[in-house]
Amino acid sequence: MASVPTTLKGFVAAMAVMIVLTCSPLIRAQNAPQSGAKQSGAKSQGASKNQAAPDHIYPEPVDYWKQTGTVPAKGGKTSGGPAPRHDISGVWDPGEVGIQIFGAGAMPADGKPGHAVPFTPAGLEALNRNKPNGGNGGVQLAENNDPVFICDPQGMPREELYEMRTTQIVQTPLKIYLMYTFGRVWRVIWLDGRALPTDPEPRWYGYSVGKWVDDTTLLVETTGLDERTWIDRAGRPHSADLRVEERFHRVDHDHLELSLTITDAQMYTKPWIALDKMRFELQPDDFDVREMICAPSEYREYDKEVGDPASSK
Repeated sequence: MASVPTTLKGFVAAMAVMIVLTCSPLIRAQNAPQSGAKQSGAKSQGASKNQAAPDHIYPEPVDYWKQTGTVPAKGGKTSGGPAPRHDISGVWDPGEVGIQIFGAGAMPADGKPGHAVPFTPAGLEALNRNKPNGGNGGVQLAENNDPVFICDPQGMPREELYEMRTTQIVQTPLKIYLMYTFGRVWRVIWLDGRALPTDPEPRWYGYSVGKWVDDTTLLVETTGLDERTWIDRAGRPHSADLRVEERFHRVDHDHLELSLTITDAQMYTKPWIALDKMRFELQPDDFDVREMICAPSEYREYDKEVGDPASSK
């Protein structure tokens, strides 16, 4: 195979890890036809008799940063101690639990009855139009129609439910900026008391407002989300009525927890929890956050050099 251009190294490294994870024997076993639990007529999501679904979603952890050549930060350790009041600012890293290749971390598409999301008939119809490459019952890489694989924005809430990497949070009196690694995108949470728009123009990342419910917990509501996005890597759909609730809880100085709830009456019969206290660790201020960007020109080169050969096998 011809050598990969230097400018593609970071992109290829990131995508190569994705391919390795997607094509692992474990995931192939979980994507095989199942005889276990079914999900109200949806695509089979049961666990294989020969390969039980894991209790967590990363049974074979990958040291992502080491494989992709990220240079460790030079700074010292964080200071520890109690959480500051009304402050979630900092550089936060969830580690490998943020990858979520089987779908939303608290509700992976692994076939377990407790992880079956409550689809409406319209939700099942929409789910069956999606062809994810991840999750139980996923299709081959070349057959997927995941919008992220053509470099569409992930949008919300998927930005936090797939490839949730090191995230920098910058806080001002009026707003909070969340700066994500994947796609190198950012969003705003307004803290000035404004209401959510009643008839919003759809946006990839919606409209977000937040309020402090106690000294260390920020409650965020997001609406006005673009229907073209998926909720997670498992292809779960949403409508224009989707409402996302995030709860950021700073446990102490060095640890932040994120919980996320999905409410969409068109697609789901009741709200469901997509993240349940996913833990982040505070990083030094000089931590070097690398890029993970889906550039169409680079993706075409990647597909020619790596993706198409991998799919053909």
